[in-house]
Amino acid sequence: MELRKLSSQIEAAALLDAGGGVAAASPETEGDRLARLAAELTAAARDIGAQDEVTRVEVELAEGAVFVLAEGGSTVVARTGPEPSAGLVVYDLRTCLRSIAEQQQPEEEAKSKPKRSRRTKSASGEPAASEEAAE
Repeated sequence: MELRKLSSQIEAAALLDAGGGVAAASPETEGDRLARLAAELTAAARDIGAQDEVTRVEVELAEGAVFVLAEGGSTVVARTGPEPSAGLVVYDLRTCLRSIAEQQQPEEEAKSKPKRSRRTKSASGEPAASEEAAE
């Protein structure tokens, strides 16, 4: 995952799919742990009265911080060392999520576009059958 390269403050990070499963993690050994943390923190935020979708949770302790951000069907969770620059970490996480959304968008558009048939004219000038029909 490129996220650790994006932010020097992030020690471990995981990208979660819409179902909460680990899509990517760095280091890989922390993926499941970070996914559980994200689920627990998001559930705790809902328990205190969040009426809308939980889009951000931040917990800072003396040993470090955990950030959970959700956007566009993906969630990213990151663990930092002590006293992170929270604004910068959140900015980096949002950048990561938006980059992922942009990568997924062309794939989804390609899947949803109907195939166009090509109309060609025969030697007599009459419309010929499309190439797809000939297959």
